[in-house]
Amino acid sequence: MKATATAHPIQGLVKYHGIRDQELRTPYHDSISLCTAPSNSTTTVAFESDRAEDEYVIDGERVAGRGAERIRTVVDHVRERVGIDNRVRVESENNFPTNVGFGSSSSGFAALATALVEAAGLSLSRPEISTIARRGSTSAARAVTGGFSDLRAGNNDTDCRSRRLEVDFEDDVRIVGAVIPAYKETEAAHAEAEDSHMFEGRLAHVHGQLADMRDALGRGDFERTFEIAEHDTLSLAATTMTGPSGWVYWQPETLTVFETVRDLRSEGVPVYFSGDTGASIYVNTTAEYVDQVESAIADLGIETRVWQVGGPAQVRDADAALF
Repeated sequence: MKATATAHPIQGLVKYHGIRDQELRTPYHDSISLCTAPSNSTTTVAFESDRAEDEYVIDGERVAGRGAERIRTVVDHVRERVGIDNRVRVESENNFPTNVGFGSSSSGFAALATALVEAAGLSLSRPEISTIARRGSTSAARAVTGGFSDLRAGNNDTDCRSRRLEVDFEDDVRIVGAVIPAYKETEAAHAEAEDSHMFEGRLAHVHGQLADMRDALGRGDFERTFEIAEHDTLSLAATTMTGPSGWVYWQPETLTVFETVRDLRSEGVPVYFSGDTGASIYVNTTAEYVDQVESAIADLGIETRVWQVGGPAQVRDADAALF
């Protein structure tokens, strides 16, 4: 009972903020994202009858504390579904910077859920697997279905699951990742979301943003899609900054990237910034302009990664196993 899976992290376009149900990790509102490739998390899972306790290892480090609790929540859900009590060994590796705002928890839990389902012998669709991954990280639901994905809010697994969207310009999208290595913890910001006086304001307008985003994606409107994502980035930051802890994730380099993107756009380059919780920034453009955009960000002295839209979580062959 062993399996390996790989998943790509997500870039939030209309991002969720705040968790309605802490156990199921159901959000207050819908969210839409795209996956970034070739960045990925690869996870191997084995149910072992002779093991005394679970073991979780990420990038060579044994996981304890809250991180282990989140992994155990997903593992226990699968054990309960199949009626087994075997302990598990889990090892995961990331090929991109983690805990800097590039969605490593989304790809990590998407790969974990996909590998667990395979190892346990369950036959589930990706939307069904997305409900399992969601228990570890809400955004992981969208990493399971991949591409441009839409997670609907709901009170149960029938309603709160991810689905992939068909988008005409998907193959033309390029993402320049501006790596700004300032450590962050997203879960803390979600925990106090309701305490921000801006939270009700975000809830009042986010449904309109979601409708506009679905319309733009359905019409194949690249510019409008990423214009909305840019504005949503600012809305999210306003909410996190006005919570009790006053989370300010941006660094001076973050603001410099914003200004560089706006300067490029004033010169006719189709380019837009977007950020999740963290200092690092996604710079969204097209295949035609990606070299120019990447050079402009690199000239700031900022490390860059170039990505395109990635597909769904995938079960890997046995020779890809990490142990």
